[in-house]
Amino acid sequence: MVLAGKPGRDDPLAHVTAPPPDETEEQRQVRLMEEAEAQRVSDAIDYDIQQEKAANFRGDIIKVLLLGQSESGKSTTLKNFQLLNSPKAFKAERASWRAVVLLNVVRSIRTILEAMSDFHDAQNSPTLSPSRPTTSPSSSVSSSGSFLRLSPEHLKLKLRLLPLLQVEESLIRKLTPPGSPEFESTHLSQITNLPSPFASQNVKGKEIAVNSQFAWKGVFSKVVSSTRDSFDSAELVDWEDPNDPGRIIHACSEDMIKLWKDPTIQKILRLQQIRLEDMGGFFLDDLERVTSPRYIPTNDDILRARLKTLGVSEHRFKFKEESPIGFGGTITREWRVYDVGGQRSLRAAWAPYFDDVNCILFLAPISAFDQVLEEDPTVNRLEDSVLLWKSIVSNKLLAATNIVLFLNKTDILKQKLQAGIKFADHLVSYGDRPNDFESTSYYLRKKFAQIQKDKSPQRRGFFCHMTTVTDPKATSMILIEVQDTVVRKNLAQSHLVS
Repeated sequence: MVLAGKPGRDDPLAHVTAPPPDETEEQRQVRLMEEAEAQRVSDAIDYDIQQEKAANFRGDIIKVLLLGQSESGKSTTLKNFQLLNSPKAFKAERASWRAVVLLNVVRSIRTILEAMSDFHDAQNSPTLSPSRPTTSPSSSVSSSGSFLRLSPEHLKLKLRLLPLLQVEESLIRKLTPPGSPEFESTHLSQITNLPSPFASQNVKGKEIAVNSQFAWKGVFSKVVSSTRDSFDSAELVDWEDPNDPGRIIHACSEDMIKLWKDPTIQKILRLQQIRLEDMGGFFLDDLERVTSPRYIPTNDDILRARLKTLGVSEHRFKFKEESPIGFGGTITREWRVYDVGGQRSLRAAWAPYFDDVNCILFLAPISAFDQVLEEDPTVNRLEDSVLLWKSIVSNKLLAATNIVLFLNKTDILKQKLQAGIKFADHLVSYGDRPNDFESTSYYLRKKFAQIQKDKSPQRRGFFCHMTTVTDPKATSMILIEVQDTVVRKNLAQSHLVS
């Protein structure tokens, strides 16, 4: 028998939970209050868990999963959801996205500087070609017939732009927490100490990735009172910060514009098959604006900004919908949109999110028909999207799930086709069809539709959109349509509508 208030001899935790033998009445009251508070917190957690389970059961929570290979536009689509449904939160993040835009600018300039170094090395080496692919020595001759060579002025220009590499290092270190691979590998400052600005750089500019669990968006923003209904985005930036990267970037603005518009540099980039305008985070045509002293990114800038994320990013928002006929009023549901990593090594982590998912938005970047996977240079990116689509629509766990296909980056596809890049050269099955957007887009839509028809475990509708998710107006209209489709399907499954 164990007396009340007396620890049992057989209870191994009795000596831990028992009150101190010399406890005073005041200490006892404090202990009881702390125990009561701990119990309250525990009960609240249990209640939240039960409420979430009940909400899932009732269909009050709508789960949307964004799938697709890396750089397919998933993160941009997530931003569009936020812009559409949580504009105030979107506005509050402008200072952080300002830093990302500036990083995108610096890394684009770095790519040009590296191309200049490669070209200079090739010119001074009898065994190397100035162009990246294997070419004849005549590749160093420009289209106008004159010999292509970097001048002393190019050398001076590059010297003046070297401080941007220190800005890059500073931004990366702020975006990546200590101990992360990106933080430890950031040794860009050593480049500025090379004996020659045209010397080969040992550290090539690989894409920077941030972990979605790291609160990087709060690193660059000043705190604004949460009680204020409105605020100016400029208030979020500490303009007096002497370490603000915008100071150096503004000082280098004129030289960056001169570098980007230089005819010789443009020819070198074409020679090395570098199309910066097709890459994510391209702002070189907007240098005068984005390098201005008090630059704040627009919605379009944030959607175009490129920052690779690792792990799962989640966005929650409330969405009001009309109740079914006969019920009256509105229903408020919580939507949860998940952006999971698209790299091959991360795709195994997709499966746990298939459970209870209401809708999948699958993004296939059709402009990547002439590119290969970064993880495997032997695999064409468009072919990888096709295979990935096949695996998703054939998955039995997703047989009853809405799947919406975004054939994305149509703007870049149009640019490539107009530039004369042949679609059939990279996709043999396209044959001798016309090399224009209407023909290629029709072919791809039909190809993806046929795969769904052949591979789906059960019959389902084919929902496909030709998208440019960096276009907020067009994308918002599509997302509203997607939300309406998901709501109707959810109500039909609840037998509230036919």
